[in-house]
Amino acid sequence: MREAELLTHIYSRSAGLSGVFPRVLVGPGDDCAVLGVGAVAGGAAVLLKTDQVIEGRHFVRGTPLDLVARKAIARAVSDIAAMAGTPTAILAACALPRGMTQEDANTLFEACAAWSQRFGAPLVGGDIATFAANGAGLTLTITAVGEAHTVRGGVLRSTARVGDHLYITGRIGGSFDAETGMGRHLTFEPRVKEAAWLADELNHDLHAMMDLSDGLGIDAGRMAAASSVQLELTLPPECLQLGAAGPTLEATLRAISQGEDYELLFAVDPARQVPPVCPATGTMLTRIGVCRGGEGAVLVADNGERVEIHRLGWEHS
Repeated sequence: MREAELLTHIYSRSAGLSGVFPRVLVGPGDDCAVLGVGAVAGGAAVLLKTDQVIEGRHFVRGTPLDLVARKAIARAVSDIAAMAGTPTAILAACALPRGMTQEDANTLFEACAAWSQRFGAPLVGGDIATFAANGAGLTLTITAVGEAHTVRGGVLRSTARVGDHLYITGRIGGSFDAETGMGRHLTFEPRVKEAAWLADELNHDLHAMMDLSDGLGIDAGRMAAASSVQLELTLPPECLQLGAAGPTLEATLRAISQGEDYELLFAVDPARQVPPVCPATGTMLTRIGVCRGGEGAVLVADNGERVEIHRLGWEHS
């Protein structure tokens, strides 16, 4: 099984949902599903996202349960932010390891409840099960519910245009410490406030947006494919966590491949100015490229070399 092939199958089989179910405004293929539920929030669209963290895949055994809960909830909230939405509620489904103590189970629930409230979306329900076999690790599945921006609406990844300027929030690279399993991937801040400011300020000149979970390379390729454009990137060193190697091409490619950044990639009408920091939070906003005609995503190196990057990143296989 390759994730890209499975996702292509899912997207193609789901393409006609909106025609059969008019309340489905956006189905599989974007950061969130978007539902038109007129009785909710004065007619604002509802955003839905399910994500999960699995022991041994998204966190190492021994990671504090508080950080496991934080990451699981923040991942789903990050996708709400990717559409410039506001998180409103969280549901959590846990598959607990056989033999987990009552104390640890209570700790996990308390952490889920606390982090849900911290991100402005209370924990309102879920499900609990245990693995039958010994040795299986903790799996925590989160569903986030959000409200689309009341003026801009949900910002899709499929609506970038040729000529758009491309930006990212914050810095990418170095989120995961391979030796300890710790790092920023457990403590990142979903860019909800930054996304809200962008939607407030730019309105419909904010053409497209997505969060960067699997790596800038592969995620840029996903925006390119969804929008039928090419993303041409020129990355300034200040937006990268490069480590001791410095701004070499090898270090840059490593940074855009590692994933777990949870920053926002967004496309803006070229006539609009974007400041170097978000006034609402002080987070860096860095221009990193432009949308061209064509397909895929390429990095333009300092020497002018063009490197295809749309396959660089994390993919389940």
